[in-house]
Parts: sequence; structure tokens; C-alpha cells
Amino acid sequence: MTTDISRRGFMQAVGAVGVIGASHSLFPSWMPKLVFNPAMQQGPGDVLVHIFLRGGMDGLSAVVPYSEGAYYYDARPTLAVPEPGRGPGSALDLDGRFGLHPAMAALKEIYDQGDLALVHATGLTDPTRSHFDAMRFMEYGIPGDKTVGTGWIGRHLQSAAWQNDSPFRAVGMGTMLPDVLRGPVTPLAIKSIADFHFRGRDDELRQLQHSLSSLYAVDAGIAGPPGMLSQQADLVFETIGVLQSLDANNYTPSAGAAYPEDEEGFGMGLKQVAQLIKADVGLEVASIDLGGWDTHEAQGTLDGEMNSLLGYLTQGLHAFYTDLGERMQGVTVVVMSEFGRTIDENGSAGTDHGHGNAMFLMGGGVKGGQVFGPWPGLDPANRDDSDDLAITTDYRDVVAEVVKLRLGNPALDAVFPNFTPTPLGLFEGRNA
Repeated sequence: MTTDISRRGFMQAVGAVGVIGASHSLFPSWMPKLVFNPAMQQGPGDVLVHIFLRGGMDGLSAVVPYSEGAYYYDARPTLAVPEPGRGPGSALDLDGRFGLHPAMAALKEIYDQGDLALVHATGLTDPTRSHFDAMRFMEYGIPGDKTVGTGWIGRHLQSAAWQNDSPFRAVGMGTMLPDVLRGPVTPLAIKSIADFHFRGRDDELRQLQHSLSSLYAVDAGIAGPPGMLSQQADLVFETIGVLQSLDANNYTPSAGAAYPEDEEGFGMGLKQVAQLIKADVGLEVASIDLGGWDTHEAQGTLDGEMNSLLGYLTQGLHAFYTDLGERMQGVTVVVMSEFGRTIDENGSAGTDHGHGNAMFLMGGGVKGGQVFGPWPGLDPANRDDSDDLAITTDYRDVVAEVVKLRLGNPALDAVFPNFTPTPLGLFEGRNA
């Protein structure tokens, strides 16, 4: 990075952003993009943490319909989770109908405390079995339409009545920006807060400071309001200062919370979201992925890949809940996947692409300790397409209630065009 930044080029770069911002060209190539603004106020609603389980989670293993008897156990001779009370590895009873997978015991504690709820037989109403299409439709919030280009969270941020100019308003934890955040409000995609510490390169930081400091003395012959360059430099320095003060590498979670150290970076992502929430930097939405759920072969429900994935998910959510403590009263976590798995296991000790699935909801405003949704049953006569769990609750009904009651945005027609949500009674309103 050169220390000689063209003044005219700087103005052209920031002008192209369309808001008071700074061009990515001012920074080393390895630094994430930022849009800078000093205001860091948060919106009037909860912080939303959106978790997407990519690959199609087997909801019939995570939230076990053990009361279905033979319709469940005969369909899965090697993959079924034993009903509660059948020794080690049996399901953890929730309500006499469903049980949690044994690897999710820590979430059972949160369920019993009333801060975790489940919605079963829910999902994307479009019949696609394509991972790519299903994820896109679910994140866009408009099934069947590939031309939208904005996600439902992106439209929520656009239509919200309040203003929040913090660069941390919407954060995607990872190297790729998730479709659900796409929209006019510029989100921030980061893999690690530590990336903003210039990776220990003090020389790079000094070069940037020197280059920006030289702009302070410049105001003649440059288009734009007087002092704009100085303002830009101030904002850059301020934002870098905030990021450096977070010191992700030395963050200690509260109350002994232990995040998982998984290869996907899921635990690290959740830990950094907790840090951003505690720092009060204006975070409204964070989106995190956990992949690996496409279990066509050797699913390992109780002793393999599925068991490990559910363990990572559980440990991460429990650590996040523990770490935030009382702050969870203003946080809503939504966990979803693009589709479920078939009811019958296949010949490779796995399950194939299905339809209906389960969603997890966690937070202080959740009417927890319940499994919501009309249950269609696993009787062949009630299945969808002969081998799938039928969907009785459109996932948009779930997230629309989050948007309205917990995020404080009543503009559901803008967030979910051409869709009229059905109230489900999953959440307390923030003013209730």
C-alpha cells in the first residue's frame, strides 16, 4: 500500500460509495470492506442472530418424533434415536411427543428454563430439492423467484423506521456475504475481528495513518463540502480504534462459557458476535453458517458426523447463551436449514433430501419450553411426496413474527412481498 494517496482519487472513491464512507482501495487487500460512520446507535428491537445449517439438517434426528412409534422406528432401523428412557443415547423428552437428540442435552436446559422453543414440520414451501435453489429461496424470502437479489433481512434493515449508521449494523461472519443480508444497507463480512488488527503489522498501520493524516491539511481545489477529507480520515481512525479495542484474541467469555473449536469456525463466529453485542457498537443483525449437514451416507446419528454436528451446534448455542447472560433478554437466535431429510433411511446408512424440518428459537422473548406447529405425522398417508415430512408451517411465518414482535418492524409487506404471515404465538412483544 503506497503512502501517497491521490487527493482527487480519494474524493472519487468516497463519492462512489454514496454515503460518508471509505473505499476498499485505501486498505491492504487482506482487510475487509467497511462503510464508516461514527453513529453506533442500535435499533429499538432485539439483536437478531441468524444461523443457517447448510446442507439440509435431519430434523427427525435433532427433534425426534418418538411418539410416532413404528412409523419412525421401522423407517430408520439403524439411524433412529431411541425413545426416552431406553438407556444411554436415548432421546431427551420434551413434551411426551418429541425428544431432543442426546447430544443436545445442554439445549434441554435452556428449553426447560423457557428460553428455547422449537417449531417442527416447518420449512420452505417450494418443492425444490436443490441445495442451491432452496438456500437462495429461503434467504430471499420469496420462494420460486431467483431474480430478487435482496434477502429478507436486508429488506428488514431497509424498511425499518429507525436509522443506524454504524458499520456494524449487519455482520456476516465468514468470507462470503450470505444472501439473506443482501440489500441497500451495506453489511460487513468478516471472518475474524482479529483481521482488523493489521495482523500485527505496525508498519502497515503507520503507513495508513501517515497517508490519512496528510489529508487533514487539504481543502482547497477539491470538490465536496469543506473539511470532508478530514472527516473521512477521522471516521477511518475512529473505526479502526473501535476494532482494535475489541481485541478478539484476548476476549474471555463470561460465566465460564466454552465455545466449540470446530473446523467450520462456528464457535469462533458466535464468540465474536457475543463480543460485538457486549461492545455496544450498534449491531442489529449477525448471520453465521454451520455446514456439513448433507448426510447421504454414513449419517452417524448417534456415533458419527450427525452426532458431532449436533454437538457443535449445541455447544455453540449454549456458550453464547451463557456468555451473554442477562443480555439474552434483548437477543433472538433463529436456527434454520434449507430442507429436511427423508423419513426412510437409504441403503447407505444415510438420508436423502427431504422437505419439512425443525427450527430452533432462543432468546429472552421466546415463549420457550414448547414444540410449536401442527404435526402432520409420519403415516404414509400424511407424507409429502411419499417419503418426506409434510410442511404445516411456512418458515416465513416464524421469521415474520421475529421481525414484527422482536425486531420492532411492522413493515412485513416490504420484508416478505406477496405473503400474509399467520401469527403463531412464538414470541412476547418487546412492549408486552
